[in-house]
Amino acid sequence: MYCTTGAKKGVSAIAAQEPRLNEQITLDTCRLVDFDGNQMGVYPIEQAQSIADAAGLDLVEIAPNADPPVCRVMDYGKFKYDQAIKAKQARKNQSKIEIKEMKFRPKIDVGDYATKKKHVLRFLDAGNKVKITIMFRGREMAHPEQGLSILERLADDLKDVALIENQPKMEGRNMHMLIAPLPQSAKKKDDTKKGDADNA
Repeated sequence: MYCTTGAKKGVSAIAAQEPRLNEQITLDTCRLVDFDGNQMGVYPIEQAQSIADAAGLDLVEIAPNADPPVCRVMDYGKFKYDQAIKAKQARKNQSKIEIKEMKFRPKIDVGDYATKKKHVLRFLDAGNKVKITIMFRGREMAHPEQGLSILERLADDLKDVALIENQPKMEGRNMHMLIAPLPQSAKKKDDTKKGDADNA
């Protein structure tokens, strides 16, 4: 019969999620894994602890629900430190996707349109999504098709670098459309096709 006791009373939920180690382990026997990850067999817990102590390391319960439970000999402090460094690195490598906004008017002139389109391209190149807003005033509300035509024109101009994530829709006096940069793989395919066409 293998004995596995739950977390002690008074231990917080966070602490209870941590593996038990050394004297916290209240098993009769365990399957022991050495420092290098080799299976050593089933040992009485006292003997497993002695092996860890002799190596100057910790005995850590890594699979409490196995039959028998599995314990490993390791430097737990170094293990925790390495895990924290890896987690920090993973967070750093996660690209934060922001949503930028660019506002247009239904009767925007050619120069303003070109300038705003450049800004949108810059946002997309940085990996950000862009919310395109058409702002209607007064009588312009009677002609939503003017705003829609700008959104359609912009979507067509940017089709090689962006995709429409949220289709155009009216909200109050404004019309919105959300665009997102194309996945890198899709961009590369488009670039390759362009290169092949240029070389043809």
